[in-house]
Amino acid sequence: MNTTATTAPDPVLRNLGALLPDLEALYKDVHAHPELSMQETRTAGLAAERLRAAGYDVTTGVGKTGVVGVLRNGDGPTVMLRADMDALPVAEATSVPYASKVQATGPEGETVPVMHACGHDMHVTWLAGATALMAQARDAWHGTLMAVFQPAEETAAGAQAMIDDGLFKRFPKPDVVLGQHVMVGPAGMLGGRTGAITSAADSLQIRLFGRGAHGSMPQASIDPVVMAASVVLRLQTIVSREVAAAEAAVVTVGALQAGTKENVIPDEAIIKLNVRTFDEGVRQRVLAAITRIVNAEAEASGAPRKPEITPLDRYPLAVNDAAASQRVVEAFRRHFTDERVRTTGPASASEDFGSFGSEWGVPSVFWFVGGTDAEVYAKARAENRINELPTNHNPSFLPVIHPTLETGVEALVVAARAWLAA
Repeated sequence: MNTTATTAPDPVLRNLGALLPDLEALYKDVHAHPELSMQETRTAGLAAERLRAAGYDVTTGVGKTGVVGVLRNGDGPTVMLRADMDALPVAEATSVPYASKVQATGPEGETVPVMHACGHDMHVTWLAGATALMAQARDAWHGTLMAVFQPAEETAAGAQAMIDDGLFKRFPKPDVVLGQHVMVGPAGMLGGRTGAITSAADSLQIRLFGRGAHGSMPQASIDPVVMAASVVLRLQTIVSREVAAAEAAVVTVGALQAGTKENVIPDEAIIKLNVRTFDEGVRQRVLAAITRIVNAEAEASGAPRKPEITPLDRYPLAVNDAAASQRVVEAFRRHFTDERVRTTGPASASEDFGSFGSEWGVPSVFWFVGGTDAEVYAKARAENRINELPTNHNPSFLPVIHPTLETGVEALVVAARAWLAA
């Protein structure tokens, strides 16, 4: 299967081939120089520089490090294209020459490795390419294109930070908000759906209080380690016994921290957990069950204080507008052919992209672009090993550059052109 062939070339894309070497260099540069959330100054500078060179009106520092470029090209709709810029505190395990060796200061002052383990380097490159092509072919469309390079998606802070910094007041209201994400899947393929596309996510910290004692004298203690272990096990029953089989939820305990020495029973324990849901009613039931279980286990243990349950971050449910989604899918199928455009289920991953459309009161559409070598993916599928492929946030996650790069640029242009016609 030729995953790069198209059926109806868009005139805006006529210079894509000539632009690809520059975009590949940009991608490798951004990959080699990742920046943590709200620290994306270098990446933002590259985005702003390219937008200015293409003739956009550019505003920097929106939501601290966000960049907005606006290109007005006569009367017509306004389309917003969004890319996120931040990387993760992950040590890269790939062997490519442009692998990241960066270390940075984390939010708590610690030194951490940094890697583009979620593909935001590809997202930045896609948007840089699409905006350049749209600017080069202004005779082919009319309207306004707004490019948003967003910080801090990984901490669920960036979209809201841009909104709080006056995004809705300082820039034209779009008729549609469009975005995409590289994921595990055959490179050159696109996937999406109408309705919920990425899950809502809630991250919580639970602090359990006990009474410390010598490890040889457990009778003098109220052991928070045992209390925490009971909580972790009991939390697993929420999905298996309190969520209907026709509904969906994920409850993951990602951290359990207690004590410093094997013969010392500590005073407290910390649990950090993450919840993913696709329905607000299910979300509320799951969160209520967590509170009930945590408090009940603490009381059963005779804890001297009630537990502290602290929200860490929250991602809203991202929902694709039905009419806008259909418009995008029809444009994709005309350009890429039906073979390369697939309907997917909702992803359990989460995104703050949905905040732009929901809080602005405009339709939004979000879709996925495959980034796995097609032969590698096909072999893994045939051997029932797809779950062994490095996913987003894995130290070995690395999209194959081609055709992932050109597919993403084409997808942004084609989707935008579904509104921005000649």
